[in-house]
Amino acid sequence: MTSTPNSAPVTQRPEDENLGISANFAYGLQHVLTMYGGIVAVPLIVGQAAGLSPADIGLLIAASLFAGGLATLLQTLGLPFFGCQLPLVQGVSFAGVATMIAIIGSDGAGGIPVVLGSVIAASLIGLLITPVFSRITKFFPPLVTGIVITTIGLTLMPVAARWAMGGNSRAADFGSMANIGLAAFTLATVLLLSKVGSASISRLSILLAMVIGTLVAVAFGMADFSQVLNGPLLAMPEPLHFGMPVFKVAAILSMVIVVIVTLVETSADILAVGEIIGTKVDSKRLGNGLRADMISSMFAPLFGSFTQSAFAQNVGLVAVTGVKSRYVVASAGLILVTLGLLPVMGRLIAAVPTAVLGGAGVVLFGTVAASGIRTLAKVDYRNNMNLIIVATSIGFGMIPIAMPSFYHHFPAWFETIFHSGISSSAIMAILLNLLFNHFTTGNSDQQSVFVAGTERSLRYRDIAALHEGDHFVDGKLYDAQGNEVPLQDDSDHAPRTRNTPTASTQSAEATS
Repeated sequence: MTSTPNSAPVTQRPEDENLGISANFAYGLQHVLTMYGGIVAVPLIVGQAAGLSPADIGLLIAASLFAGGLATLLQTLGLPFFGCQLPLVQGVSFAGVATMIAIIGSDGAGGIPVVLGSVIAASLIGLLITPVFSRITKFFPPLVTGIVITTIGLTLMPVAARWAMGGNSRAADFGSMANIGLAAFTLATVLLLSKVGSASISRLSILLAMVIGTLVAVAFGMADFSQVLNGPLLAMPEPLHFGMPVFKVAAILSMVIVVIVTLVETSADILAVGEIIGTKVDSKRLGNGLRADMISSMFAPLFGSFTQSAFAQNVGLVAVTGVKSRYVVASAGLILVTLGLLPVMGRLIAAVPTAVLGGAGVVLFGTVAASGIRTLAKVDYRNNMNLIIVATSIGFGMIPIAMPSFYHHFPAWFETIFHSGISSSAIMAILLNLLFNHFTTGNSDQQSVFVAGTERSLRYRDIAALHEGDHFVDGKLYDAQGNEVPLQDDSDHAPRTRNTPTASTQSAEATS
């Protein structure tokens, strides 16, 4: 703040504006509602994959809310060397879901401690490489990050399908029309609210659809809330509730890939929100933000949560609302911490019928894949092998999804790493990007045949032959005076000429 004798204090940075307690709370609650469905989905998926009881899944959810709130406070308010002091909401990252499920699948009932140990170790490695991370970001261009984000969404779709069928494959009603119908109703509700609702309702469409779907399930006797009150209403998250973290090299290596992807995503979000609110983000501020990300991810497993990352949808909310204050987002962090102190909220979410989650999950996980596709749309596919890199990497990442037993006869450490579609596609994308785009010796100077066969292009001489004022109407070329200009067909042996008002003739070719 600076002031002069005749002027009021002036806020130097837009993010430092304080709107007051009531406005901060109201806008902060909007941020929480926007990301609530995403932050509770990860512990739900992981808890069900590990076969945890509803009470323990509730604890995972409460821990994720609590850890996300603390991470948000650190990122927005900041400490020396930690926190970018920007309006960024932090929460458990989707990037690690498939990898954590793969680790749980390899370690059975002991999977949760191994997951927590791998997150701690990988986040420590991420913290150590933060000072040099800006130097290696060139190895993670939109080509690589787009592949990984797309694969994350695609690998989660079987989870949505399993939820829609009822979740428990041993249950008598698994795959019943009642479950699938409830999932379809929830999906239809999401789409309807997205189409006809206001901007605020559209942003909350997934959360509202889950509420409506649950009410319908209650009406048809398809919901069981008997365990919601079975436990304390208010409690601090219990450290190491799931036991001491277990550290396994293969699991840590898999999680390191997730952490690197998280660093790339957070870097993009920090830069994006800085541009949106019109504030300077230098390398020091970026480093502080990444360190906050990693230190939060290191300590989150102690309470039973996982890797923390900035939520992109909340960056979008900042752009839509125009509210730039970091204190608004800090208020959202306080709300998340409060919700994390209410285990009953976690048990309530855990009691939502799995089929309802399945219907919402189709959109939620599909949105992740669509975000990756949007990133891949920015990639240049001309005169390079990028299309081959995308095709091979995503195909490689789909192997463990299409055939889960593919790596069963490989060494255990290899299976742990590559049984995750995200790890598989990320490793392949990084290696192929290095091979074709950095070590270019031996590369063909011709573009990919797949691109050449589908790309619409114009020759330079075609454009150079056009005159000022030439224009196309209904597939025909006209000059500035409205005279039709004959076009030369590829089958013609002699060029046609255009007639101009000056009676001069010039050869012209134009294709489109």
